[in-house]
Amino acid sequence: MRKVTYPALFLAMTCGMAHAADPLGDWLVEDKVATIKIVDCNSRLWGVVSAEKTPGGVDSQNPDKAKRTRPTLGMPVLLNMKKVTDEKDKWEGQIYNAKNGKTYEASIQLKSPNRLEVEGCVMSILCGGQTWTRAPENVFGPNTKTLSTSSNPPAAGPKTGSSPTPAPPVVGAAKSHPAPGHTPPKVIGQKTAPADPAPVSEICLLPEIAGAAH
Repeated sequence: MRKVTYPALFLAMTCGMAHAADPLGDWLVEDKVATIKIVDCNSRLWGVVSAEKTPGGVDSQNPDKAKRTRPTLGMPVLLNMKKVTDEKDKWEGQIYNAKNGKTYEASIQLKSPNRLEVEGCVMSILCGGQTWTRAPENVFGPNTKTLSTSSNPPAAGPKTGSSPTPAPPVVGAAKSHPAPGHTPPKVIGQKTAPADPAPVSEICLLPEIAGAAH
């Protein structure tokens, strides 16, 4: 009996660990001043500032003067990270450092389900790294302003004061319910509604991300 139970238990634990080994989600940076939410946008990973210990920061060091007043909350930090095929749980791309306004070649690698190694390099010579950890819920307190990251926001409803337009009747539609087991005839010209698209994070719709080449 043990010969069956133990391997089954080991397999269940292994599958659970494999499922947990995913860089998506919120990560607390090493100096614990912000969290970064990592999302998958068209098979590339992007990370944006999702919460700040001290709210109200702006990207004052950005080399683009037009961006020096943009809030750091929601700002892309991990840029267009591509999966490395010959190394486990590793992605390569770029990282933006708001402290000096510079962008570096970078990589991230999942060392465990709750530990992410982040490394940035200048011309592949001068390299520095950090270890990020999974961010607990409300890490900076329940009243902290966080980035809204819902998927597929609902379409805007009718304007206030306007009456909804009634749907036109379908010509030839049956007036009574079909009997059990009976397939109603197809109405000529009637179109089948398209399937709902896969959920897309609002982060992927940010101009810098949506306009990036994949």
